[in-house]
Amino acid sequence: MQIVLVTAADDRLIGTVTDGDIRRGLLRGQALSSPIDMIVHRDAFVVPPGMSREMVRHLMQANRILQLPIVDAQHHVVGLHLWDGLMLPAQRPNWVVIMAGGLGTRLMPFTENCPKPMLPVAGKPMLEHCIERASAEGFGHFVLAIRHLGHMIEDYFGNGERWQVSIDYLREKAPLGTAGALSLFDARPDLPFIVSNGDVLTDIRYGELLDFHRHHGATATMAVRLYEWQHPYGVVQTEGVDITGFEEKPISRSHVNAGIYVLEPKALDALGGNEPCDMPVLFERLLARGERVIVYPMHEPWLDVGKPKDLEDARASHGGSMKP
Repeated sequence: MQIVLVTAADDRLIGTVTDGDIRRGLLRGQALSSPIDMIVHRDAFVVPPGMSREMVRHLMQANRILQLPIVDAQHHVVGLHLWDGLMLPAQRPNWVVIMAGGLGTRLMPFTENCPKPMLPVAGKPMLEHCIERASAEGFGHFVLAIRHLGHMIEDYFGNGERWQVSIDYLREKAPLGTAGALSLFDARPDLPFIVSNGDVLTDIRYGELLDFHRHHGATATMAVRLYEWQHPYGVVQTEGVDITGFEEKPISRSHVNAGIYVLEPKALDALGGNEPCDMPVLFERLLARGERVIVYPMHEPWLDVGKPKDLEDARASHGGSMKP
């Protein structure tokens, strides 16, 4: 690991020794038999437990260090960040459930003989983009909810071995909405899990969404996007018949559902067995039960591929074509 952590008897960090410290000591006339006290670096850069991997990476890059001790409030050593390890994604045992059973009616004729999530963008199905994105962040267990032409999805993805992930399936016999298929679990997940619509293309960081959900102690979290709409006309403000002001082509702003969620396992208690339910309805049920439901404002690129124009935009942005 190219570093030694020097501690007191109670594990408090005294300092560090690297090969650079040894070289500098030798240049100052120290010998290999000299006490370590002569070369220990007593002002080591440290971080507290719980700091995000992204922040740790930034600190290590900015300070040009390859090792970073983790110490608690009493300066006890509790861990060590290594640059090589931080460049690999942290393994996440949380499930990622992808809703891929819709008919894609608005995308006809493209979806007549192809499930909507299997429509190609940049040479691969939209669903594959979603799986690869989450897999790159350390998620390895996926559950695909399928119905319309679901055999095509199973034939393509199988058990996930090709992508070095595990893939299971929830097979809907009838349309169950964007949440109802979750009632088909044979066994409930033990940890909070991510749910995503299969027709969403986005650069969202699933790990950060999950960490945000946990930090706020929510039962359910909905990723939302800021949507702006400019009124095409000047607006006249009135009170009765009196004009009180004018606003020229005002811009309205609101948050819209991005189709990506995090749910605690207990959220499934609000679902009936094998009955249709959409995610907004599930959130309303949880809210009525007194559970905490929150939003995660996302700012990454996002596209809900629901209409032919959306598919055209997705393919154009990846250098593709509009051929079905």
